[in-house]
Amino acid sequence: MFAPRTTPWPLVALFTAGYLPPYLLPTTVGRLDTSLPLSTTQAGAVGSALLLSSATAGFLLASRVQRLGARTLARLGLALAVLGYGAAALTTAVPAVVVGAVVGGFGSGTAMTVAATRIAAEKDPHRASTAGLLSVSALAGAVYLTVPHLGRAHGLPLAAIALTALAVWPLTGRLPGAAADTPAAPGTVTAPLPHRRSGLVLAVTVLCWSLAQNSLWGVSGRIGLTQAGLGDAALGVVFAVALGAGLVGVLVAGALGPRLGRAMPVGAGTVLIAGCIAVSASATTPTAFATGEIAWNTVYPVVLSYLIGLAASLDARGRWAVLVGSASSLGTAAGPLAGSVLSAQAGYAGMGMILAAGLLLVAAPLTAVALHTAGRPLLPGAIRRRGGTPAALVAAATGTPSGAVPEVGAVEQPVVEIDVEAPAVAVQGAYDTAGPRQAVAAPGSGTG
Repeated sequence: MFAPRTTPWPLVALFTAGYLPPYLLPTTVGRLDTSLPLSTTQAGAVGSALLLSSATAGFLLASRVQRLGARTLARLGLALAVLGYGAAALTTAVPAVVVGAVVGGFGSGTAMTVAATRIAAEKDPHRASTAGLLSVSALAGAVYLTVPHLGRAHGLPLAAIALTALAVWPLTGRLPGAAADTPAAPGTVTAPLPHRRSGLVLAVTVLCWSLAQNSLWGVSGRIGLTQAGLGDAALGVVFAVALGAGLVGVLVAGALGPRLGRAMPVGAGTVLIAGCIAVSASATTPTAFATGEIAWNTVYPVVLSYLIGLAASLDARGRWAVLVGSASSLGTAAGPLAGSVLSAQAGYAGMGMILAAGLLLVAAPLTAVALHTAGRPLLPGAIRRRGGTPAALVAAATGTPSGAVPEVGAVEQPVVEIDVEAPAVAVQGAYDTAGPRQAVAAPGSGTG
């Protein structure tokens, strides 16, 4: 009998606490705009500062989790999240709200880094990350359905994040402590970065791709309320359904795998996303807005999974995956501010057209990179949503052995030709009854 696979629930809970802030970004930014003396652009800037602080924690701590200890870092991150988001929720002083959001963002990023690093070391990281996505989507959906009935205070979504971090704290006792540094594995001498042109093009285009996604996500709440005419409760329902559609997208991406190659899902999917963004941003009715948001959230994770796999296929050591993931995080952090500025200058519909046009432009180089690398195996990447770092990327950054990340797929290995002595032409005497005999090789050589 095989031992049953168990889900690492402490990691799933930590994953949920780290990922919740970007999931709640629309309602967080929207309430900062309507409940505090902040302009649309200023509220978007606060959202961008929160996400940038979260991404910074990942950059700084991804390679230090083992040395400092997962338990210590997780508790530090959760404490910062509770203090930062809690303080921002309890005050109406704008400077204090900004500082609290930045401190809380760093805490969320720390928790997410620990969760992703530990999930990468699991025997079944895909199972753990999928459980985390299900958990955070369900919790975010519940918040979107509940918070509108509690009032319009800016602190309600921030308080929900702080309470989640507080609830996860007791589970950190099951995480490992600090471990001594281990010597570098043989064969890890630095080698030149392969496929530099393709990798650089992919990094730049993925940054723009993520920027477009989160530019809309950061102002979606305001579009629904002010342009599409939804109330708080109806808007919460739309976002909850959209998050559920995102789970469908995750399942579809896993089911498709390499069947369609890379170029078609990346290129055609990006074009579909551009259309969804244009529909959602220009919506003036609840039906049009809901259609755009739900369709967009369904296609988004499918394309994202192929982009992560494409980055991983460029370098067996995962360096391009780390660089492309970092570029994506920068685009994610800049999204709310970019969306606020564009919507203030061109209106929501104009913003949507600009973002859609930008996505159509980056679809071409993304598809070209996918076609150029079609000879290398497709590595289905970890699904990531609205910021945070996929477990596969953290594993590459921290030197986790490839065997510790089985779901990411077999790492590409170079094919070496070896000259061996072999018969040039098969002879009839070579085929006889089974049994020991002295093989006689005909003269000649070939490549095997």
